[in-house]
Amino acid sequence: MNSKNDEFGVGDNSYQMAGGLAGLTRLVDEFYQNMDKFSSSKKIRDMHPGDLTDSRQKLAYFLSGWLGGPKLYSQHYGSINIPAAHKHLSVGHKESEAWLYCMQQAVDNQPYQADFKAYLMQQLRVPAERIRQVSGG
Repeated sequence: MNSKNDEFGVGDNSYQMAGGLAGLTRLVDEFYQNMDKFSSSKKIRDMHPGDLTDSRQKLAYFLSGWLGGPKLYSQHYGSINIPAAHKHLSVGHKESEAWLYCMQQAVDNQPYQADFKAYLMQQLRVPAERIRQVSGG
C-alpha cells in the first residue's frame, strides 16, 4: 500500500489523522507537560503564563484549523498571523529547537501512524522557523 503522505494535507485528512479535537487536545497537553519536564525548554516555558489553560486551548484550536479541521481559533479569538503574534519574543535557533523537541516527544507518544508523525513534524518546522526568523532572537 502506498503512503498517504500526499493526502495528509488534503481536506480534513490531517485533522482526522490527529484524532480530531480530542486527539489534538491530548497532543497539546503532552506538549506543555514536556515544556515543564525538559530543562532545555525552560526559556520557552518562561515565555508562557504560569497557568497554561488559555495557551493549551489556543494551540489546540489553532492546530484544528491548521490541519484542515474546524477553524476554532478564528471562531473564538479572531484571525492570527503566527509569526507576527510571536515577533515580540526572543526566539533563536535554540528556543525553536527546544519547542520542536517538546512537540516531537509529544507526537511520538500519540497513536498516530508513523508516516503521519513524520509529516506533522515536517509541517510544524515551517511556522517554528518563521517565528524564529521574525522574532527578536
